[in-house]
Amino acid sequence: MPTHVALAGATGNLGPVILNALLSASHKVTVLTRLGSTSTSRLQSHPNIAIKQVDFASVSSILPALAGVDVVISAVAADAIGSQNTLIDAAVAAGVTRFIPAEYGLDSANKKAIQLPIITAKFATQEYLNAKVKETGGRISWTAVANGWFLDWVLKETDFLLDVKERSATLFNGGDVKFSTTLLKDIAQAVVGIIEKREETRDRIVYVHSAVITQKQLIGYMKEKDGREWKTKVKNTKELLGELSEAVAKGDWRTISIVSPVIGCSDPEYGCDYTGYDDNQLLGIEQMKELDLRKLVEESM
Repeated sequence: MPTHVALAGATGNLGPVILNALLSASHKVTVLTRLGSTSTSRLQSHPNIAIKQVDFASVSSILPALAGVDVVISAVAADAIGSQNTLIDAAVAAGVTRFIPAEYGLDSANKKAIQLPIITAKFATQEYLNAKVKETGGRISWTAVANGWFLDWVLKETDFLLDVKERSATLFNGGDVKFSTTLLKDIAQAVVGIIEKREETRDRIVYVHSAVITQKQLIGYMKEKDGREWKTKVKNTKELLGELSEAVAKGDWRTISIVSPVIGCSDPEYGCDYTGYDDNQLLGIEQMKELDLRKLVEESM
């Protein structure tokens, strides 16, 4: 059944893909954007899209934009993850029944992962949502999405895991650690699936992945394709935690937002492999066949 949804963060890496999936599922979408922003000019024209400029620090500014909205989806950037409470307060005041916070990454139920700064902020948002669930007697509920890395984005747009252009890589904890990764389109499908399966996903984290991979596996696919050798070095969790501490001391949010998920996805103690407890079937996501994974990796070369 079509639902009226509000989406914050529609112009980032993930937001446009979520928006397209919502529209394909015939949902009505109110895009929330900052006052004075021109970024929404890049969005497609569609009869089911309404754009509302709001002050994200003001409940009274956000509240009118949520009139008639049943689900609020947050896909805000990493540096705004810790400031979603005002949007949550507005959602509660507007009578919204489901809030999907900006998680989209590591397992924030894992006790070690929670110690990473970016995950600490996500966990704090969950705690705030749980308080609102209690205050409202369950009138509002929440679902968070854990999906590991953005698989296609991290391969094609970054050198975090592999520097494909230079054929070089830092192998974290040796490069053989298995971790969950998800295509952007599958993350968007998870969001649509949550809207369709609200009882089954109430007040919890859902776990999804398109593939479970290792760094060495990806490098192997590329070497088989072009025969080129790779330059590699190894870095362990202790070294990464040292880099993270330095970044925190300097207030270097960019490094924090990179190193935190690198630690979480390269050390099994941080719960980086969702095999055996994923919600793929519930949310309509199929894991990639090896042939399709190889093709994606080769296309990033």
